[in-house]
Amino acid sequence: MTRMERRNVRNGLLFCAPWLFGFLALQVYPIIYSFYLSMTDYSGFGKAIFIGLSNFRELFRDATVVLAAYNTLYYTALAVPVGVVVAISLALAMNQKVKEVSMYRAILYLPSILPAFAMVYIWILFTNPAYGLLNRIFLFLHLPQIDWIGDRRFTKLSVVILAQFGAGNAALIFLASLRSIPRDLYESAEIDGAGVLRKFFTITLPMITPIILYDIIWGLSAGLQAFTQAYLMASGGTRGLVGPSNSLMFYVVYIYKTAFQYSRMGYAAAMALFLFLVSVLIAVGVFKWGRSWVHYESE
Repeated sequence: MTRMERRNVRNGLLFCAPWLFGFLALQVYPIIYSFYLSMTDYSGFGKAIFIGLSNFRELFRDATVVLAAYNTLYYTALAVPVGVVVAISLALAMNQKVKEVSMYRAILYLPSILPAFAMVYIWILFTNPAYGLLNRIFLFLHLPQIDWIGDRRFTKLSVVILAQFGAGNAALIFLASLRSIPRDLYESAEIDGAGVLRKFFTITLPMITPIILYDIIWGLSAGLQAFTQAYLMASGGTRGLVGPSNSLMFYVVYIYKTAFQYSRMGYAAAMALFLFLVSVLIAVGVFKWGRSWVHYESE
């Protein structure tokens, strides 16, 4: 390399150094250290004792892990498809040609930037079986009263509903995708006599399938790592339960309790590593599945 090329490389590395340091120190090192901890008996204090694969063998025999995995998968299986539908619906609403549309977009997006703990406590007050507004509406409509937080049949559904208040982020991405669809496609369809629904299912939906795939991948990742809403909703639980009958014992909640309440860092690291491997396998499977229905503009 010439002197100028060497100087450019040096300057480029200097500019990249903060990001490289953060990536190595805050992402790569924790993953490697977690892999080491997963094969130790470590309480967070003192010396870690190497025990090999004992934590992983215990993981597959732990009934609470099975329950936590079931709760997490149940929530994810509901939240992801519902989230995609809600995000697309919000994007379609944001894309309408009406007056003050920018104000409506801001109103629809606003809930997604509110702190999660604030949304949880608003939801708890809103669904309170004694004085909550939602149950008062149900009472006015002569519908059965539901204890959304205290009845184990509705706790996970309650978290699914609450998660949809954060759909504004995905809706903005869908909105950008909708606005990138060529107008002449709709004009040609209108000449052929296509109605609103036919244009949506034959033009709009196929054109936004790459964003749908992205939203599914992102939703699966967020769903498998769900923690804040479930933990805060169950914070008032008794006898160490996470929600009624441990119905809100999500996988990451159990990792947190194992590490910081039961002081079993090694076992928690093994659980986290197992979640990472499962997430990667699911993502790979979804990408392969997406080849059969995702349409790109170059195709």
